[in-house]
Amino acid sequence: MKRLIKTTLTFLSVYYAYMVEYRAELILWVLAGSLPIILMGVWIQAAQGGQFGLTPVDFARYFLAVFLVRQFTVVWVIWEVEREVVEGKLSNRLLQPIDPVWHHVAAHVSERAARIPFAILLVGLFFILYPQAFWIPSFGTLLLFSFVVVLAFILRFVIQHTFSIFSFWTERASAIENFWFLFFLFLSGMIAPLEVFPEPVRAVVLLTPFPYLIDFPASILVGIPVNLTQGLLSMVGWIVLFSGLNRWLWRQGLKRYSGMGA
Repeated sequence: MKRLIKTTLTFLSVYYAYMVEYRAELILWVLAGSLPIILMGVWIQAAQGGQFGLTPVDFARYFLAVFLVRQFTVVWVIWEVEREVVEGKLSNRLLQPIDPVWHHVAAHVSERAARIPFAILLVGLFFILYPQAFWIPSFGTLLLFSFVVVLAFILRFVIQHTFSIFSFWTERASAIENFWFLFFLFLSGMIAPLEVFPEPVRAVVLLTPFPYLIDFPASILVGIPVNLTQGLLSMVGWIVLFSGLNRWLWRQGLKRYSGMGA
């Protein structure tokens, strides 16, 4: 156990030092996730003249929560794995006594810690510009939100890493992620909260993993009613499903790996 803890801390410290070397890039990454803030203005105007079940302040809080969820769940592992496989750089990782995926996990976790200060600054600026939306969630809500965000990150990471394993069969596994992102954009709650979806559509969307990546944790933070039990069970179920598929594809893919790419 001591060795595991020491290895984990070493991984995180090394990747954190690597991440903070590129502060300007981190700022750009944070700003790149500000699409929800832009959409917030659109929905605030729509709420003033429509019947959506949410007030302008509700929309403002929701899209701020979406911004926060995005900061903690953004994943880019597919482009890293694709490059390693296609360029043959995965060989060095395979010689190490640790699954290569943990390098990517450490990089993502460290990057979260490095970007938090910039995200907090943007949240503070948001409340200065729009003080009507200021609210303080209860301690219990924050704990639940934190737990669900961790699950959302795990689910997002497992899904994208599973797609990345197709690099053993194609040089552009990222094309799968681009296609997936189209559905993610519209069904995850990033463009619009599921609360405004027609009930039949919402029922179908809840059967997919998309709403649990953004809408579910964001709704918890702002107090929009959700089916907590169904949501948590769905998240765990999708994580288990993609994890099993991930490990099977990984074993099959390694049989095709030649050291010079797929």
